[in-house]
Amino acid sequence: MWHDLVVVQIPIVEKVLRTIAVYALILVLFRVAGKRGLAGLNTFDMVVVFLLSNVVQNAIIGNDNSLLGGAIGAVTLIAVNSAVTRWLARDPRAARLLEGTPTTVVRDGELVPGALRELALRPSELEHAIRVQNGDDVSGVARARLEPDGQLLVTLKAAEQSATRGDVEELRQRLDRIERLLADLGRRP
Repeated sequence: MWHDLVVVQIPIVEKVLRTIAVYALILVLFRVAGKRGLAGLNTFDMVVVFLLSNVVQNAIIGNDNSLLGGAIGAVTLIAVNSAVTRWLARDPRAARLLEGTPTTVVRDGELVPGALRELALRPSELEHAIRVQNGDDVSGVARARLEPDGQLLVTLKAAEQSATRGDVEELRQRLDRIERLLADLGRRP
């Protein structure tokens, strides 16, 4: 029993290489699949993620069911992911290549149809995401962009934006000035 827990049943170098190869494959697959898959996981996306983890499990562990073998695979995954993340943070060209570039999906209150087709986004999904970000509908959006990480950045038209504390303070000061002018007018004969 203890032997099965700690004795790695395939060479450690092979296990590390298998893990790196599967990581690279999944990275490429997600890059090819595009941003839409990352924008929000629906039921179908969740099924794919769960099944994907099961499908690649044997490719990573091979004929090794040892605890130590699993630990080596996990450490390798975390190390490779950390290295790739740091590389992307330092190299904008690599980030553009591996993550992609932002895609404008709404411009001046109008959907960009080509972008929606390319991203396989339904207008209803986009409208929901805009409402989540305090927009009423697409017509109130100056620009909406789907970032490479799947985040939707929405810029509302000026008339649609909420008032800031500065806006409220400016209005308060204007009202004070109007009240003073009215008071001055009321005192004049």
